[in-house]
Amino acid sequence: MSSVIHAVNLKIGYSPDSILGEIDNLEIEQGEIVSIVGESGIGKTTFLKSIARLVNPISGTLKVFDTEGVSARGVIGYIPQKLGLIKHETVYSNVLEGAICNESILRSISGFHEEKVIDKVKETIELMNLSDKIDEPVKRLSGGQQRRVAIARTIAQGPKLILADEFLSELDDKTVENVWKSMLEYVTSNNTTLVIVEHNIERARLAERCFKLEKNEESDYSILSEVKI
Repeated sequence: MSSVIHAVNLKIGYSPDSILGEIDNLEIEQGEIVSIVGESGIGKTTFLKSIARLVNPISGTLKVFDTEGVSARGVIGYIPQKLGLIKHETVYSNVLEGAICNESILRSISGFHEEKVIDKVKETIELMNLSDKIDEPVKRLSGGQQRRVAIARTIAQGPKLILADEFLSELDDKTVENVWKSMLEYVTSNNTTLVIVEHNIERARLAERCFKLEKNEESDYSILSEVKI
C-alpha cells in the first residue's frame, strides 16, 4: 500500500506561540479507515484542517499523497463540523459543487455540465436518501438532513482521501447505520482513505485504527498516539 498521510515531528496550531498538538510519527496508508478521538479543544479539528491545507503546520513534516503542497483538485474531500453548505441553494446545487471536480474548470464555471456529472449528483443524493428533497433549499432541511447533503457532496466529488469531522452527529441511530454503510461501501470499493474525528467512542470503534490526542504532562500541548478502544 502507498502512503496517504505521512507526519514526522509535526506541530499543529494557529501560531508558534499557541501550539495545540504534536504528531511524532504517523503513517496512514491508502484505503485505511482511521478515527481520531480526544477532548474538545484538544486539536482534532486543527489536525484535519492541517491535512486539508486549510491551516499551515507550525513545524515538522506533513506529506499528503507524497507532497507537502496543495493536493490536486478533488483529491481530498473535507466534511467540516459546520458543513459549509450554501443554505439558500437547493440540495442538487450543493451536491453539484462536489461533483464538478470531475470535469474541467471551464465547463464547471459555464454551467454546461457533463451527463456523467449530473448522474453522479443524482446517484449520491439517492444514496443519502434525499431524492425527495433534491429541489428543496438546504435552509429548509433539518440538521441531520443537511449533514447528509454535505456527505453526498463529498462522495460526489470522488476523493481519494476523506476527512470527516463529527460527520455522523445530529443523525438518529438508524440513519447513522445507513450513512455509515454507504460511506463504507464507497471507501471500500474505491480504495479511499477515511479519517474521522469523533467524540463518540462507539462510533470511533467503527474504524480500523484509532488515535487519541491528549495532553502531555511534560508540555503545554497534546500528543497523538495510537490506542485500542
